[in-house]
Amino acid sequence: MPAMTPTAAGPSALKAVVFDAYGTLLDVDSAMQAHASRLGPDWAAISTAWRLRQLQYSWIRSLAGAHRDFWQLTAEALAWAAAAHGITDQALLDDVLQAYRKLTPYPDVEPALRRLHAQGKAAAILSNGEPSMLADAVAHAQIGGLLDAVLSAEDAGVFKPDPRVYRLATARFGAQPGEIGFVSSNAWDAFGAARFGFRVFWLNRKAQPVEFGLETDATELRSLADLPDALA
Repeated sequence: MPAMTPTAAGPSALKAVVFDAYGTLLDVDSAMQAHASRLGPDWAAISTAWRLRQLQYSWIRSLAGAHRDFWQLTAEALAWAAAAHGITDQALLDDVLQAYRKLTPYPDVEPALRRLHAQGKAAAILSNGEPSMLADAVAHAQIGGLLDAVLSAEDAGVFKPDPRVYRLATARFGAQPGEIGFVSSNAWDAFGAARFGFRVFWLNRKAQPVEFGLETDATELRSLADLPDALA
């Protein structure tokens, strides 16, 4: 599939490239995959249910004005997924939850960040994640030295796709929205970022159907290996 045509400012105008973390840089299924032998053959379905509930909880709390940090929501979502699938082994669930703090980075992450660094482009994370869980994830992935900032939605007191979260990036880099490149594998996040005015790169890792008008509002990538060339 050819790349979509972006509508924001061109690459030369970008002051920074900002990445979503979960599902974009970090494999959200890797926590359960690490314990697949204990979870059984349905581990992937359980992981999908966990992730969906985690996101739903973030959206509902944002809409209701009842904020609770992303680590708490991650634990609550795991409890729901476990109950739905009849998992009662608390020691196993504790291990899976802690594994979420050390998710496996995708293989294309470090090479892409190194190429951006070599091009002299600032790079950052902008995530719903709570600061300590992001710090653990970045340390485990060994990418801290390639990032200029790790920004958490906790500083906005609300979750993406609320514009207040995206504003954290423009404030950090002293930039206008069109001067920020934003990369996310989540279509809903890419849509929110595009509405905010970022130049958006939708990392469609799983070849999902296009939605939210991203065919005109984002550049579609299938791998982060394609990002540095798109920015050159």
